[in-house]
Amino acid sequence: MKTLIRADELYANLGREDWFIFDCRFSLANEQEGPGQFREAHVPGAQYANLNEDLSAPVVPGKTGRHPLPEREWFLEKVRSWGATNDAQVIVYDEMSGAFAARLWWMFRWLGHEAVAVLDGGFTQWRAMGYPVTDEVKTVPASDFRAGEPLTQWVSAKEVLDTDATLIDARDESRYRGEKETIDPVGGHIPGAISVPFANNLDWSQGFKSPEQLVERFRQAGVPEDGPSICYCGSGVTATHNILALVHAGYPEPALYPGSWSEWITDPDRPVERS
Repeated sequence: MKTLIRADELYANLGREDWFIFDCRFSLANEQEGPGQFREAHVPGAQYANLNEDLSAPVVPGKTGRHPLPEREWFLEKVRSWGATNDAQVIVYDEMSGAFAARLWWMFRWLGHEAVAVLDGGFTQWRAMGYPVTDEVKTVPASDFRAGEPLTQWVSAKEVLDTDATLIDARDESRYRGEKETIDPVGGHIPGAISVPFANNLDWSQGFKSPEQLVERFRQAGVPEDGPSICYCGSGVTATHNILALVHAGYPEPALYPGSWSEWITDPDRPVERS
């Protein structure tokens, strides 16, 4: 499975040694909340992947964004420490409809691993369907996971400045317009970017819309069906939710600008647009 998996499909394969499950629950407001939730209850067999510690490099004030992409070799060693193997089906989930899990989905693809899927509806849907949870932490011996050619790509701020690709901003519209910036010190967006809030990839149940519904959504937003595109957000996390949705809908995979808005604004010479 390469994009999404339903809770019943995961339940049917629970306990398989070649399936690796990762809990990505996290809170930007309280970084201890996600690990605490994991210790209390999680999908049986899951390991915890911490956004700050496992999926990001240390922040360099005034230079990086809030969740810098780590070095690829560093992340490869992390995957090996988790025991994941090249023949594994990887499943990732959170409690934010994939907002954080999509980052790990993207990063496994960055290592060339195609068999990785986000649990549609996340842990909330898992519990709503009455499936089992546990507080037992699985221990797995380290593996010799081998990285392959990346299945995705990322671009730097300089490349964004020089690009003719369509820029897709995943933040909510008030932050995009610079009207209500709640996280970063500067409001607005990268000039020329279109607003495609990641939350609108979801339906009323907080699961992903169908591929047909997503195609219509992206078409109305102005996302080209062929031509290059680049996704960004506040710190390179929820941008991957849009990448996941676009791939699930059958679009060519966009590049990720991992530094995103929080890196963009560290250089006052980079242009900012508000509208």
